[in-house]
Amino acid sequence: MAYISPEDGYLTVFNLFDTDSATKQDRLVDAMRDIVDNAAYPGWVSSTVHAGVDRFGTANYVQWRSLEELEARYAGQSFRSETIPEFRALSTSVNLVRTEVVACQAHPDLVLPVEIGPHRDDHVVIIVFGVDPGHQAELVDVLATPDEWVKSVPGYRAHTILRGIDGTTVVNYAQWDSKETYDAFHTMPEEQRPADVQALRRRGRGLVKSRWANAFRPVHTRSAAGAVSR
Repeated sequence: MAYISPEDGYLTVFNLFDTDSATKQDRLVDAMRDIVDNAAYPGWVSSTVHAGVDRFGTANYVQWRSLEELEARYAGQSFRSETIPEFRALSTSVNLVRTEVVACQAHPDLVLPVEIGPHRDDHVVIIVFGVDPGHQAELVDVLATPDEWVKSVPGYRAHTILRGIDGTTVVNYAQWDSKETYDAFHTMPEEQRPADVQALRRRGRGLVKSRWANAFRPVHTRSAAGAVSR
């Protein structure tokens, strides 16, 4: 089982791969699954593999105890000479985003910390916002503001805000019960949202330089023995 909590203090890495066919997506998922099932790296905590829904691609939500242990993994010969070339050959774009969890919010019927994995059958939306380093803290403040209204929106389960450690990104990892309910929320006219929510959204849009997003379904997860606590 994998859990998301600001209290854990884990480094969270999003390995995001876009591709251009269902076959390549399946091959990326299989390659990720093999790596996850054989992971025994110092400092590795958990990995949860996601398959693209709105566009072809994959996402791996990976937790590490520290940046130093992650960088030791990246510096390894097999990672540089085998893993990276294989994934680049299957992908149209690659984005490795290093983050830390800032805030989690969940529907009142769910218990924190947030759990992730295929057994939950979540419709997951990952949004990566690009931001100037000088505005990152403000964007984090906007996105991490508690939102009581969204808890009443049909289909909402949870969302987590993560801060990119290089200062240039903020990530929203959102969990919904279906594509239909998320899409209805996403396309809802602004005037149907509460005034305070509209104000926060306007403030956020003024800070964002770029936006990457895709929807996913979790397909595989594994954690190091004893590494993840509730």
